[in-house]
Amino acid sequence: MTAFISWYFIISLLGWLTFPLAHFLFPALADRGYTLSRAAGLLIWGYIFWLLASLGIAQNDMGGILLALTFIIGLSVWSTLAPHASAGVVNRKSEIINFLRSNFSLIITTEVLFFIAFAFLAFVRSANPELYSTEKPMELAFINGILRSPNFPPHDPWLSGYAISYYYFGYVMTAMLARVSGITGSMAHNLMTSLIFGLGAIGSYGILYNLLSRTDRRPQTTDDTIHRPPSTVHFRALLAPLFLLLVANFGTLLEILHQGGLFWVKNPATGEYSSRFWAWMDLRELSQPPALPLHFIPLDRYLWWWRSSRIIQDYNMLGAWTGDVIDEFPFFSFLLGDLHPHVLAIPFSLLAIAVALNLFFGGFRGTLNVLGAKLHINITGFLFSALAIGGLAFLNTWDILVGATLIVVAYIFWRANEDGWRWDRLEDLFLLAIPLGIVSILLYFPFYLGFSSQAGGILPNFMYPTRGLHLWVMWGTLLIPILAYLVYLWRVEKIPSNWKLGLSLGFGFTFLLLLLTFSIGWIGSIVEKDFVAGLLDGQGMTAMQFLGATSLRRLNHIGSLITLLAVLIPALAFLFVHKHKSEIVNSETFDLRPSTFNLQPATQFILLLITLGTILILAPEFVYLRDQFGYRINTVFKFYYQAWMLWSLAAAFGVSVLLQNLRGMMNIIFRVVIGLVIFSGLLYPVFGLMTKTNNFKPFDGFTLDDFDRIIRENSDEAAAIEFLRTVPDGIIAEAVGDGYSAYGRISMFTGLQTILGWTGHEAQWRGNYEPQGTRRDDMEKLYVTTRWEEAQSIIDKYNIRYIYIGNLERTSMPVSEEKFRAHLKSIFQQGITIIYEVP
Repeated sequence: MTAFISWYFIISLLGWLTFPLAHFLFPALADRGYTLSRAAGLLIWGYIFWLLASLGIAQNDMGGILLALTFIIGLSVWSTLAPHASAGVVNRKSEIINFLRSNFSLIITTEVLFFIAFAFLAFVRSANPELYSTEKPMELAFINGILRSPNFPPHDPWLSGYAISYYYFGYVMTAMLARVSGITGSMAHNLMTSLIFGLGAIGSYGILYNLLSRTDRRPQTTDDTIHRPPSTVHFRALLAPLFLLLVANFGTLLEILHQGGLFWVKNPATGEYSSRFWAWMDLRELSQPPALPLHFIPLDRYLWWWRSSRIIQDYNMLGAWTGDVIDEFPFFSFLLGDLHPHVLAIPFSLLAIAVALNLFFGGFRGTLNVLGAKLHINITGFLFSALAIGGLAFLNTWDILVGATLIVVAYIFWRANEDGWRWDRLEDLFLLAIPLGIVSILLYFPFYLGFSSQAGGILPNFMYPTRGLHLWVMWGTLLIPILAYLVYLWRVEKIPSNWKLGLSLGFGFTFLLLLLTFSIGWIGSIVEKDFVAGLLDGQGMTAMQFLGATSLRRLNHIGSLITLLAVLIPALAFLFVHKHKSEIVNSETFDLRPSTFNLQPATQFILLLITLGTILILAPEFVYLRDQFGYRINTVFKFYYQAWMLWSLAAAFGVSVLLQNLRGMMNIIFRVVIGLVIFSGLLYPVFGLMTKTNNFKPFDGFTLDDFDRIIRENSDEAAAIEFLRTVPDGIIAEAVGDGYSAYGRISMFTGLQTILGWTGHEAQWRGNYEPQGTRRDDMEKLYVTTRWEEAQSIIDKYNIRYIYIGNLERTSMPVSEEKFRAHLKSIFQQGITIIYEVP
C-alpha cells in the first residue's frame, strides 16, 4: 500500500510539474495536454536521465535522477515565462491559471480516472503478483540489472561482459521510479504494469476528449475563438479507455458456448460428442469435445483465457499446424502481467497519436528552415515530435513505424487542408519525414550503438492467409462499431465520398502488397536458392505447384481480405471527399482548392486512424519480418497490437458520435447491437480476472512483491538473494538452462551479471548464438569437475567473483563442491545454499 501511494504521488507530482510545458506544446488541443502531462513528463525525465548517464555526465543513482528532474522543472518554468505572441500577453502564467479554473470538470475526471485505473490494476496484480512465468523473469532481470549498473548502457544480467541489446527504455523508467520510491525491482515490476494501465486510461481518454471537443463545441466567448466542449464530452470520452483497455475479442463468448455444449451432438451409440460447427471454427482446444458435465459458467478449462490471444491459426501446405500466432490485445497483456515493451509503449504511443492530432489541428504552426527548404512547423513541435518518435523506437522498436507514419501523414493532411492537394504535398512529405527520422535517431544515438536484432529482412507470405472467420472473432468487437460509423458517414451524414479514388487506392494498395510478395519471392529464389529450395522440399511441391496451391488457399480464405477492404475503401473515399470539376484550378499540377464540403477535422483524423489500423492488419497477409521464429508469429503480434490501439480509438469515437446523433429506430437498434458487442467484449476481463486471481482470494494473501513467494517457498534462497543485494558488484556463476524456467533466477532477483541466462532469449536479442560461445558447457564444467585447475581457468576466463550453489544447482547436475571448499571462502551459508567468493 505504501509503495502504491508513493508511486501515485510521484507520478502525479511529475504530471503537475510537466503541465506548463504540456500546455505550451499542445496549443491546439482542448485539454492543452493535461491528460498527457504524466506520460510526457515520464518520457522527458527518463530521456534526460538516460542521456546524462549514457554520456557520463551523471551516474545511474539518485543524484542523476534528481538532476534530470531539474531539467523538466526548468523547461516548465521557461514555457510558463516565454512570451505568447499570438495572445499579446507577456507570459502564459495567467493563461494556465485561466485554463485550470475553466476546466475543473476535465481535471477532476482525469484525476479520478487515473487513480481508479492505477489502483484497480494494482489491486489485480496484488492478487496475482507472480513473476516466474512467460517473459516476466527477463523483464525483472532487466529492471534489477539497470538498478545495479553504475552507468549506461546497463549491463546485461544474463550475459556477463555485455550490455543489454534490447529496447530497454521502459525498464530504465521502471528502475528510475523504483529507486526514487525505494522499493525492490520485483515490486516495481507490478507497479509499473499498473501505472501503464493508468497512463493508458487517461491518455486514451484525453485523445477522445480532444476529438469530441472538435465535433460539438459551444462558444465560450463572444468572439468564438475559444470553445468549451459540452459537459457530455467528459463522460463520452470514457469510451476510449473502455475499448482500448477493457474490451476484448469474441474468444470468451465462444469459450462459454463451447463449455455449455452448444452445437455439440452426442452419438447415442458411442456416447461421443461431435460438432461440425466447432470443427469449422478451428480454434485448437475448442475443436475438442467439452468437459462433462456441460455448463456455461464458471469457465474452468485449464488456461482457457490464453486461447483468446491465439485466435489466428496458420497451417503449412501439408496441413500441419505451424504453431500459435500471437494476436494479443491490451487486457490480455495486463491479465498476464508481462511488462514487455509492447505494453510499456502504450502510453507513449498514445502520446505520439496526440502529437499527430495537435499537428493536424495546426498546433505546431510555424516555419523551420532545413537546408534552405521551408517546413511549416515550429522548432518546438519538430523537436518534440522527434523525441516522441525516437522514444517509441527505444521503447518498442516496432512502434516507430506507426508513430512516425501518423505524425508525417497528419502533417501532410493539415497542409492539404490549408493549401489544397498539390504536388507540393509530396515535397512536404520528404521535407518532414527525412529530417524527422534523422533527428529522432540522433537523439537516441547511444542506444543504437549497442543494439543488434534478430530481424533479417522481409519474407513473402504465400501460405498463411487469415481466415475471415478468425479475423471476425479477433476484431469483431471493434469492427462492428467502425463499420457502423462508416455507414453512418455514408447514409446519414451523406459525405460526398470519392468512391472512385477510394476503390483505386484500396485495391491499388492491396495489389502493391501482392506485387511486393511475389517480388520478394522471386528475388529470394535467386539470392537465397537454398532457403527457397528447402521451403519447397518441406511442402513436397515444385515452385509452380506451390504458387497454385497457395493462390487457391488465399481464394478460399478471401473473407478476411473482403472485410478489410470493406473498411479501407470507404475510409479512403471519405478522406478524399469528392470535388467537382469546377473546383480544379490546374489539373496538370494537381492543384485543388479545398472542397465546398468541410469534413470535420476530428472525423478526418479518425479516418486516418482507421486507414492506418487497417493497413497494419492487412500487411501480414502478404509479408512478414524474417526472424528466428520462421513464420509470421511476431509480425502479426506487433502489427495487431498497434492496430488495436488505433481501431479502439476509432471505435470509441464512432460509438460516441452515433449515440449522440442517431434518432428513432436506428438509435434503438444501434444501442442494442453495440450493447451486446460491449457485453461480449467485457466477458473476457470479468471471467479472466476471476480465474487468474482465484476469485480475488489469493492463496498467499495480497502483495505486490513476488519476492514474498520466494521467502515462503525457499527461505534459504531468499536469504541468499537478500545478502547478494548488499555485496559489491561482480559476476556470479549459477546453473544455466533453457528459457521459461527457473534458470537465471539469482541474477534476475539481484541484478548481478551471470555468465549466461536464458540461451534462446539471448540469441533473439543478439541475432545469433555466437556471443554465448561455450558458456553453457563451461558452467557445467565449473560445477561438475573435480579438478581445481580446470575450475580456476573457467573462473579466470569469465572473471567470476561469486559462485552460487543452491537447490537448482544441486538437482540439475552432480556438483563437486569439494574444490570450492578447499580454495575459496564461503561468504554465505544457510541450509543447502552456499555462496563462495573468489579472492
